[in-house]
Amino acid sequence: MAAGQTVSRSAARLPLPTLPAVALSLLLAACAGAPQPRVEEPPDGPPASGLRAEDVADATPRVEPLARYGNHSPYEVFGRKYHVLKSSEDYHERGTASWYGTKFHGRRTSSGEPYDLHLATAAHKSLPLPTYAEVVNLDNGLRVIVKINDRGPFKDDRLIDLSYGAALRLGMAATGTARVEVRAIDPRAWDDGARVAGTGVAPPPAQAADGGDPTWLQAGAYGRREGAEELAGRLRRADLAPVSINDSDNLFRVWLGPYGSHAEAESVILKAIELGFERPHKVRR
Repeated sequence: MAAGQTVSRSAARLPLPTLPAVALSLLLAACAGAPQPRVEEPPDGPPASGLRAEDVADATPRVEPLARYGNHSPYEVFGRKYHVLKSSEDYHERGTASWYGTKFHGRRTSSGEPYDLHLATAAHKSLPLPTYAEVVNLDNGLRVIVKINDRGPFKDDRLIDLSYGAALRLGMAATGTARVEVRAIDPRAWDDGARVAGTGVAPPPAQAADGGDPTWLQAGAYGRREGAEELAGRLRRADLAPVSINDSDNLFRVWLGPYGSHAEAESVILKAIELGFERPHKVRR
């Protein structure tokens, strides 16, 4: 079950109509002596429609202006102040993910967009709205690209709150929480790669990597070596090489490279996508 609910997901309260003072006092007196029905929030949970992981598509990163709502900084929730980052550039963090579902379906998110549990979206306390990010389940290697358009989860032990659809993609809908790695995506770079892949245009001529350093690509990250070795084997059989497994911080990362230029690395990224692999991203070694 989801946790880390945000104030943006609470029902709006409408002002009471203005009443004359005498009428208002009589109304309050009458109500004071009678028991009032208790209005309970509906419990959160999965939809009854039988949504499947394969029904949920990755969010498509695209360049967007900052949302009109949800980016005020600092902001306060439950007496605690939070600061919004000026940029999502190079953001990369690991922590615990949770999810939220039917209770908030159709309600407005912090950015003003309606929450749709069928889409790959998420809530985050400090990333600018919107931010696109790749979320990887560190226990099983599953990943999803989400659009962060909401605030939360406001619990110390939670990093990100995923839509039910995104949780399905990560295989964590049943457990409620999972250890994840969140990495922000630069939509400008994504747009460039998508245009090349969609039109069949060849990548630009090879250029020297910045500073002369080689370029590495990360194709996956796993909490267990078996998962990393399985992906590495599939990459080698697809003639995507060289492949190596980097073991650090209790995480097994599958790397491609090194490549002598950014153009060469981009061509490998496009080939991996065409072969049905998740999009590798550039890393520093």
